[in-house]
Amino acid sequence: MAAVSLRLGDLVWGKLGRYPPWPGKIVNPPKDLKKPRGKKCFFVKFFGTEDHAWIKVEQLKPYHAHKEEMIKINKGKRFQQAVDAVEEFLKKAKGKDQASSHNSSEEKNRRNSSEERGKQSAGEEKRKAGLSEGKLKKSTGEGKKRASSVSSERGSKSPLKRALDQSPRKRGRPPKDEKDLTIPESSTVKSVMTGTVAGFKWPPGVSEPVKDGDPHFHHFLLSQTEKPAVCYQAITKKLKVCEEETGSTSIQAADSTAINGSITPTDKKIGFLGLGLMGSGIVSNLLKMGHTVTVWNRTAEKCDLFIQEGARLGRTPAEVVSTCDITFACVSDPKAAKDLVLGPSGVLQGIRPGKCYVDMSTVDADTVTELAQVIVSRGGRFLEAPVSGNQQLSNDGMLVILAAGDRGLYEDCSSCFQAMGKTSFFLGEVGNAAKMMLIVNMVQGSFMATIAEGLTLAQVTGQSQQTLLDILNQGQLASIFLDQKCQNILQGNFKPDFYLKYIQKDLRLAIALGDSVNHPTPMAAAANEVYKRAKALDQSDNDMSAVYRAYIH
Repeated sequence: MAAVSLRLGDLVWGKLGRYPPWPGKIVNPPKDLKKPRGKKCFFVKFFGTEDHAWIKVEQLKPYHAHKEEMIKINKGKRFQQAVDAVEEFLKKAKGKDQASSHNSSEEKNRRNSSEERGKQSAGEEKRKAGLSEGKLKKSTGEGKKRASSVSSERGSKSPLKRALDQSPRKRGRPPKDEKDLTIPESSTVKSVMTGTVAGFKWPPGVSEPVKDGDPHFHHFLLSQTEKPAVCYQAITKKLKVCEEETGSTSIQAADSTAINGSITPTDKKIGFLGLGLMGSGIVSNLLKMGHTVTVWNRTAEKCDLFIQEGARLGRTPAEVVSTCDITFACVSDPKAAKDLVLGPSGVLQGIRPGKCYVDMSTVDADTVTELAQVIVSRGGRFLEAPVSGNQQLSNDGMLVILAAGDRGLYEDCSSCFQAMGKTSFFLGEVGNAAKMMLIVNMVQGSFMATIAEGLTLAQVTGQSQQTLLDILNQGQLASIFLDQKCQNILQGNFKPDFYLKYIQKDLRLAIALGDSVNHPTPMAAAANEVYKRAKALDQSDNDMSAVYRAYIH
């Protein structure tokens, strides 16, 4: 493709992560957002989303020249909404241009009229001065001459023209800070550009939300037994604080979306163990945000890409923990989580007083409690922080983090959580996050099985599956999850975004959680049987939406 000249204000198609090309506008970045080194790139605000990012020039195409091509290959509902937003923007911009042209014409006419009246006024003043000059004494005449000169100068310029002449900027050029006011920017970008809060002070009782911005990342403390003793000066440079009526404090950091680079990274050394679907996206975003990261993975080759991005290589889990201040881990199941800590050269071998370990795996409460006990017994600090999301959300830095355990460590992880997620919750003592995560995934897994059941029932009764999806997308069940998973099924594309074997594992653990408190989980139990059937059909390593195949065999 031939090189295309792009500039500030242009509408473009931009490639962002795994998304299809998306319509956006080249805008000025926030003042404190540094431009990436290397190839030339522009800061793009995408329509119909909360996304904004530095995009390389070769990944951008002019909007109008490629509009028909892009609309043909992209049919999603959100994509169409984004295109509609662009067209609405163009319509408004055209209306403003016409209004501006009309106003400019009127202003010119008013200015010409004012100048003409000024000339007539000047001529009249001159005539009067001439008539009175012979009757007045010489000294008085000189005074009148000065007065006439001033009057003439005033009359020759209208108030509007005098104001324009006194303006420090040139006419015809908009003020610098008005260049991109026409684009519908997300509240997150606005919050970065507007006021910030230098530090955090625990509010005494209920207070109203601070109005300086509408940030993207939400940081919830749901256990308020004591005030944190940590200093927030570095982490909360751009935080706003609000305490809701429930007493839960929400610490919201300005624009922490992983793609925009506005986070102040912690100066602590970060370790990360496990580079699977979730871990890979997390580490990538930690590096993008400027964190110092040391990585380890059971299959060492997976570390190579991150080493190229600036990560350091750890030879064993014990070595990573011993050389880092905070070590995160994200592995597949309870057995893998225990082996990582208790196995040869495992995490426990590197733990000493002050070392911090954060387990982000989705496991049961008994497993995470056992790991916490052995870590703390060696003088370490422990936090569980399983994440809700999938590979795409991990790549985009939009995970939801559920944490429990050492609350001071939770605060120390603030910049890391901002880099990897859009929201984090602190749920109290160890085990609470594991339980909540299993419940969340139980709901999600059961819903996925129901979606697959509905699509197959539509097919066998002669109904259009696409029409069913269209109807659902217009109703109360409409969601990105519903649309994506249905599209997977309709297209027969089951590339893993969330492994089927892992959602079945979570359903099994959720059912066991229900058994432990004598609580019935019949819907989860039924869904679990369907996933087990799908696993028997060799769908374990496909996406969870492949549960559909259990209904058609």
